[in-house]
Amino acid sequence: MQSGKEATMKTKAIMIGAGLANMASAVYLIQEAHWDGSQITFYSLDDHGSNDGSTTDDQVDEYWNKNHPLTNTKGFVARGGRMLNYRTYVDLMDLLSRVQSVTEPGMTAAEDTYDFDAKHRTYDKARLLQGGKGIIDGGKMGLNNQDRLLLTKLIMTPDKEETKLDNVSIAEYFKDDPHMFQTNFWYMWETTFAFRTKSSAQELRRYMHQMIYEFTQIEHLVGVNRTRYNQYESIMLPLINYLKEQGCQIVLNRRVTDWDFKDSKMTDEITVTGLTMTNTETGEEEHVDVDDDTAVIFTNGSITDSATMGDLDTPAPENMDYGAAAGLWKKATERFYNLGNPDKFFADRDASEWVSFTLTTKDHTLLNEISRITTQEPGNALNSFLSTSPITPLGQVDVNMSIVVHHQPHFTEQKPNESVIWGYFLYPRRRGEFVQKPYIEMTGKEMLQELIGQLSKVDPGPVNIREHEDAIMDSVINCIPVYMPYASALFNNRAKTDRPKVIPAHSTNLAFTGEFVEQPYQMIFTEQSAVRSGEIAAYHFAGIPMSHLVDTPRYDKDIPTLMRATKKMFS
Repeated sequence: MQSGKEATMKTKAIMIGAGLANMASAVYLIQEAHWDGSQITFYSLDDHGSNDGSTTDDQVDEYWNKNHPLTNTKGFVARGGRMLNYRTYVDLMDLLSRVQSVTEPGMTAAEDTYDFDAKHRTYDKARLLQGGKGIIDGGKMGLNNQDRLLLTKLIMTPDKEETKLDNVSIAEYFKDDPHMFQTNFWYMWETTFAFRTKSSAQELRRYMHQMIYEFTQIEHLVGVNRTRYNQYESIMLPLINYLKEQGCQIVLNRRVTDWDFKDSKMTDEITVTGLTMTNTETGEEEHVDVDDDTAVIFTNGSITDSATMGDLDTPAPENMDYGAAAGLWKKATERFYNLGNPDKFFADRDASEWVSFTLTTKDHTLLNEISRITTQEPGNALNSFLSTSPITPLGQVDVNMSIVVHHQPHFTEQKPNESVIWGYFLYPRRRGEFVQKPYIEMTGKEMLQELIGQLSKVDPGPVNIREHEDAIMDSVINCIPVYMPYASALFNNRAKTDRPKVIPAHSTNLAFTGEFVEQPYQMIFTEQSAVRSGEIAAYHFAGIPMSHLVDTPRYDKDIPTLMRATKKMFS
């Protein structure tokens, strides 16, 4: 079997998936390895990635949505959006410093974000709200000594002992401490990062390590940085434009369905020799040969796979597809033993599914009402609404829904009078308080009615938002529900071996990237880990030493940060 740097160095690359991780990999191959962009080809279903955002018209004909025609395709849709953090997202900011903004002439995408964020700092005044109480003081964490003890134990677990948390869920870790799930800390943590009780305690530990400084300011989110516009236009489009200018080929509407692997005496040697794919527009099957000089860089799972959209009068249908990327990953695991276990992430929807919605209005009536109720301007807010009665299996209060009110405009094509608001339900099988059906069955209009109901419960007056309900409904251009069966899949309970390494043992030309790969210290669900995985793959196949990777800070080893977190824990 081949070994050593010379064996891994390549001159061409095929990227399966056109998300952030693979685009990052291509940028590093061009700029650090000095490849010609024409040597890089992407095959993907779309180029939105998880950081999407566009007009509804742009997305209705994408692979997952074309079988579910909408009656209303006006307005905008964002399946999700990530909150940035400069202190931790060092690889992302390095990447964005290498490409030009598409909206701000003369600025890199990083300078664009720094400039916008400096002028629009986050300070959330209404992180948690509850009927009968209004805005809750989230600065009071609500932790008791048992909560503190278990959190401290988790934080203090060293890297070498992380496998002790293999296959341990957050619920199991705190099984003797149900009080944890009744604290303001948990309500804020679960909705800031999208953890659920069935999620991995191992991953919670990593977040507590890399985001420990956020612990001290989570009620105001002052550590959060945001892009000028939605992350498709502020992050993905600068990368897409750069890669096209460099001659990269981005072939969309292709679903890669199978592998050809080289036969070898040692059956653990992984060498891709060909790919089978389907043209999703024509239905025709295509085959691409992979020669000895070509690296195959594969994003092996996507949290937006199998997502579907509804509209103002239609719920988002439930798509039972296993997921394009995960299905291809599973085929590789059937051949090789060291590539992880996709079923841990894609066979338990109860642990991973979300419903979100994007509301577009033709005036600012609702936006102004939300600003009045939450006492803050658009752009600062992640507002989570706590139930007033028990809704969890443990018979506890929990968050019903959350909304993110972005700085307007959130899309470059928005008209000055239009507003765009995004919201989500972490537990889509729970029932609404104001619309008596599960969130997953709600139309866009019903999700808006549920939101108005939640706002009415916390409205301090003197005129309740209910008095403006007709005007709000009249202002609606569209409200797009999106069902995402795998939105939290990357947090699913797991062992470390359930995700492949970026460069698996005995691989001669195959690398894995994205949020379903195992990297030392890295937490997932962030642009940081996605970019870093692409960076590692690029450096490996270019023969660049890993010592050249961007330095990753370790705040869990910073004594002042730990002291501040300890003080906060007792607030």
